[in-house]
Amino acid sequence: MESSKSAVVAEGLRKRYGKATVLDGLDLVVPEGSVCGLLGPNGAGKTTTVGILSTLLRADGGRAEVAGFDVARQAAQVRYRIGLVGQHAAVDEVLSGRQNLVMFGRLYHLSPAAARRRADELLERFRLTDTGSKPVKAYSGGMRRRLDLAAGMVLAPPVLFLDEPTTGLDPRSRNEVWDAVRALVDGGTTVLLTTQYLEEADQLADRISVIDTGRVIAEGTPDELKRRIGGDRVDVVVRRAGDLRAAGGVLAPVAAGEVVTDEDTRQISVPVRDRAAALADVVRVLDTAGIAAEDIALRRPTLDEVFLHLTGSAAGASAEHPEPHTSDEKKTEGAAA
Repeated sequence: MESSKSAVVAEGLRKRYGKATVLDGLDLVVPEGSVCGLLGPNGAGKTTTVGILSTLLRADGGRAEVAGFDVARQAAQVRYRIGLVGQHAAVDEVLSGRQNLVMFGRLYHLSPAAARRRADELLERFRLTDTGSKPVKAYSGGMRRRLDLAAGMVLAPPVLFLDEPTTGLDPRSRNEVWDAVRALVDGGTTVLLTTQYLEEADQLADRISVIDTGRVIAEGTPDELKRRIGGDRVDVVVRRAGDLRAAGGVLAPVAAGEVVTDEDTRQISVPVRDRAAALADVVRVLDTAGIAAEDIALRRPTLDEVFLHLTGSAAGASAEHPEPHTSDEKKTEGAAA
């Protein structure tokens, strides 16, 4: 297994729960110092993959290495080199932020003085110094998740697993977590991120692996995946619903593929090759036909469209055999041996 420059390598991972096959030969490689987004519908195997890589679960087949150590044969060494942040905050709401971090430090066998020093360092790093003495129950959602990230970084692990870290957060809190993750990566941390927010993967991930029915079905950079379903598109919203069919007809010669019409939103989506020329052509033909447009926008395919194209389901769709939420039930905080 080639892993000298890879923080995470998995080959042929298999896992069953009763009669349900959750992982069916999953392969994954995450280069050091990068962010890998793991996308898939509910039940596709995302959380199970993280559970195996973080030593919470044993695979039924295949093998994996994290930070150069085998997750099955060298589990203790793996745990000292990873951090894990699950879908729900795992900090004590009664304790202050600083007390939580000191507690985690002591659980990792740091001396009392070292645990206090590390807590102060992490509070400053995650912009929580001013609120470090307040009980966590007074924190906002974004502050709690930043504290959760800090708890996962007590031993400064080289690899961090984030299992849907911004679930339930408002947009501002989500941006706070994104900023914290970017800062960690800038410092050299490798991140494996599972998420159902396609925008989150687009914002953070260097590469994305799309999994469905327990296997990786596509991988690449966000732009590479978007190009798989075509190039740029011009979206037109007509002012009058009665003009929708006529607009589709006059725009067909401009299109580089199938024109998609949505009657509910009065929108026509036109695939195009030459961005600037196509936009000018769309405006011209609509004006010539006397069709009023309420909005015209040039855009690239979204990850949502990629997801639908590859999996045939929406990002949040439920699978027939949903996988257990291992990381919800238990958080190792990375290095607890």
